[in-house]
Amino acid sequence: MKRLTVTLATALLAISAAAWTPADGLKTRWASDVDPSAPHPEYPRPQMVRADWMNLNGLWDYSITPSEAGYGKPDGQILVPFCAESALSGVGRHVGSANALWYERSFKLPRAWKGKEVLLHFGAVDWKADVWVNGVKVGEHTGGYTPFCFNITSALKRSGKQVVRVRVWDASDEGFQPRGKQIEHTHGIWYTPVTGIWQTVWLEPVGSAHVVSYYPKWDEASGTLSLGIEAEGSFDQARVQLFDGKGLIGDKGASPSGTPLLETAAKDGVCSFEIEKPRLWSPDSPNLYGLRITLLKGGKVVDSVDGYTALRTVSVISDPKPDRNTNSYKRIGLNGQRTFFFGPLDQGWWPDGLYTAPTDEALKFDILKTKQWGWNMIRKHIKVEPARWYWWCDALGVSVWQDMPCIADHSSKTNAYRKPEIAAMQSNEWQRDSFIGGTDCTVPQEWKDNYYKEWGEIISFLKGFQCITVWVPFNEAWGQFDTPEVVRFTREQDPSRLVNEASGGNYAFAGDIIDTHHYASPAMNNFEASFINVLGEYGGLGYPVPGHLWKQDGSWGYGKVFESGRQLQAMYERFADMLKVFISTGCAAAVYTQTTDVEIEVNGIMTYDREIVKMDEQRLRETNLSVIRAL
Repeated sequence: MKRLTVTLATALLAISAAAWTPADGLKTRWASDVDPSAPHPEYPRPQMVRADWMNLNGLWDYSITPSEAGYGKPDGQILVPFCAESALSGVGRHVGSANALWYERSFKLPRAWKGKEVLLHFGAVDWKADVWVNGVKVGEHTGGYTPFCFNITSALKRSGKQVVRVRVWDASDEGFQPRGKQIEHTHGIWYTPVTGIWQTVWLEPVGSAHVVSYYPKWDEASGTLSLGIEAEGSFDQARVQLFDGKGLIGDKGASPSGTPLLETAAKDGVCSFEIEKPRLWSPDSPNLYGLRITLLKGGKVVDSVDGYTALRTVSVISDPKPDRNTNSYKRIGLNGQRTFFFGPLDQGWWPDGLYTAPTDEALKFDILKTKQWGWNMIRKHIKVEPARWYWWCDALGVSVWQDMPCIADHSSKTNAYRKPEIAAMQSNEWQRDSFIGGTDCTVPQEWKDNYYKEWGEIISFLKGFQCITVWVPFNEAWGQFDTPEVVRFTREQDPSRLVNEASGGNYAFAGDIIDTHHYASPAMNNFEASFINVLGEYGGLGYPVPGHLWKQDGSWGYGKVFESGRQLQAMYERFADMLKVFISTGCAAAVYTQTTDVEIEVNGIMTYDREIVKMDEQRLRETNLSVIRAL
């Protein structure tokens, strides 16, 4: 009977999956690899791995209703974790602020989970999620970019089918929440709205005592790795083990004989290791250390997680000054060494999945290409990625400058569509070529409070990934407010990284970096010698490749739109030669727009579907390496 039940369930799942087809639109090569019975099957949290878990990605029932209405008859099925507007969801429908998006599916718990507490995890849901299990509301969450979970143990039935239901509402640019490049009336640099679940949904069983998170910090001066640990529940001891490529190199909490030594590493909050001959992390040498954190009670293991970290520092350092006639500029120091950071503006959009890459291999692809093209950094622009994206950056060796998704913009074209009160709070003056003249948005306290909540959650989620070297709270004055206070808040959340307070203008001189934007050619129109000076955006050279366009009409790029890859490459190399001159006069980093085309923007190194690299890749690599080495 058991075999028959499993076979029948598998058959029903296969029938349901066979009914799924992507909506129309431009596709990537990975679209054909999407398995509707198990999309994104990889473990979603590489920094804290438990052996036992259940992936809930796949086909869920969905409906779109007026926002005040309850859940009714399903409209059909949606493929999680792809948003409703995307082709890969199988839906391809606009939701909008007047409506709510509902999800529902059932699952059965393994017998081995009996007696365990069960956590229901969401990688990310844009924007407000209310969650029920078996009709019992287990929680709600706001914020479109961070993971969250609920302990659903008390809502579970003893056996049989369990039902989870999710309601999502998202105002996009008609509200106050961080939403990045999403906008209702798409045009230019503003893209299709994303509504609903867009990262993996999953279950895991835990004991009543379990690790919640940990935060590593490397002190190069003392050669000490400190590990802050957060745990829940009652336990007697915590054991922390550290591994390098050759095996175990540190063990705190237990002697070699297994006798507990450390009373409560987690409750004390910090466990430290002195490391001889540390292997530091850098883009040229992305060394990682393995971690295992174990909680014990009565001598028995009640929880164990595997993770990793890396050892690296980021700082402000100055050029050497051999004589009084030599200028000394502020530079970014990686592990105490002056480093010129050079890389693409990477927006992380996909023609078939929008916010969600079709597969993990696709997610890795853009990072791998960045490395192959000789760049050493990525500016993650106005978006936060899934944990696995940052894991790939850690593992492959790419530095990341992390933007905060904006809460507004100052475009008169888009404000014309908005309610007058919303438009008024999103409007301000952006001064990109001067230190004076820029103004803040007049956002109310509710907007500010939510910004701090979500920015704090984003930093908390990401600060364990050592690839991240710079935080970027504001871009081009979009929703910018109280910049000195935002910088102070950012440093308070994480003092170990640099803060690029205002990429592109409206400087408050409160952070570490002065960041100029200039299209299409590179130029440093703002310079302040007491800060690190960078070119945070330039380029955007357009080349539309027929057969690989989001739309046939309206494609554009900054400056001239080229007719061939040869023309594009010649201009790119000319710009690189200009950059080398700027490096000698104080430019400490540069960001080229951009990795791929995005919707009607055709200024990527690759087409939106990632099929065509528009330049000769070896020449591109040699050019980029020559810029980095110019320092």
